[in-house]
Amino acid sequence: MSESRISNDVPESDEEWRDVLNEEEYHILREAGTERAGTSDLLKVSKDGVFRCAGCDSELFQSDEKFESGTGWPSFWAPADTTAVETRPDRSHGRVRTEVICSTCEGHLGHVFDDGPEPTGKRYCINGKALDFDE
Repeated sequence: MSESRISNDVPESDEEWRDVLNEEEYHILREAGTERAGTSDLLKVSKDGVFRCAGCDSELFQSDEKFESGTGWPSFWAPADTTAVETRPDRSHGRVRTEVICSTCEGHLGHVFDDGPEPTGKRYCINGKALDFDE
């Protein structure tokens, strides 16, 4: 994160986003990019805390919703609350997937799959660079 962000103070223009996000964060959150598997510092985080959007600081996931999926990306079985994230169809790269975006700033977070653990059966596969962690 290149500058601290204040919740609900969401940039509106591309230029404003470039001012608050570093290059990698911008690519993932604003251009729907994907970080290389296994590279996120948040992959092995097991402390109690909150995972927030790196773009707008909104609470997205809790540490007790995180699990080791073996995919190389931080994975969660549910968002912190039903309004934290939104989903939409993603037909890029010749596949049909379900994209996960931040409900507040509409930043790309990753994708959700139906192969996760109980109680939801969901696996929210999230780019670590799209998240900040607060203990």
